Amino acid sequence: MERTQPHETEASFSIEEYGAKTAEKEECEELLLTEYATLLGFYLASAAVLTGIAVEQNRLPRKFGLLDLALLGIATHKLSRIVAKDRITGILRAPFVSYVRSAGAGEVEEDPRGRGFQRGIGHLISCPYCMAPWCATTLSFGLLFAPRVTRFFAGILVSVAASDFLHRAYSRMQQK
Repeated sequence: MERTQPHETEASFSIEEYGAKTAEKEECEELLLTEYATLLGFYLASAAVLTGIAVEQNRLPRKFGLLDLALLGIATHKLSRIVAKDRITGILRAPFVSYVRSAGAGEVEEDPRGRGFQRGIGHLISCPYCMAPWCATTLSFGLLFAPRVTRFFAGILVSVAASDFLHRAYSRMQQK
């Protein structure tokens, strides 16, 4: 039985060692913790200010209905994919990412480029999972401050998501 050295079992909270022992070493070569912290700070500050305004104007709902949650959830899914993966919205991502290849169904695969904030934003804007909280927050505050307009556009996004699902199902049925 091999014994581990005491220093190997101790947790290190050093920022310099973040990612030092991961298999994804290449991804961790340039740490973007400062940039991520700034983006997160901007997100939290924006959400706090908008929440404060909503509280002042007595706009916060007591609860969300299931239909609103479904609308927000599906619209968030579609909006985050449109922002992060759609071929047409590549013009928005172009300053922050490099095109890799087509991913099919009108989507592309891209890699973040540059250094510092450019690369940090590239990570954020090219990842639908990373974009989802930003999209959900935008849609949710839209529902508070402009509910009719937000429901209209969220309805469009839900319709497109349903259409995507049906297109893929139809395509699979044709392959059998």
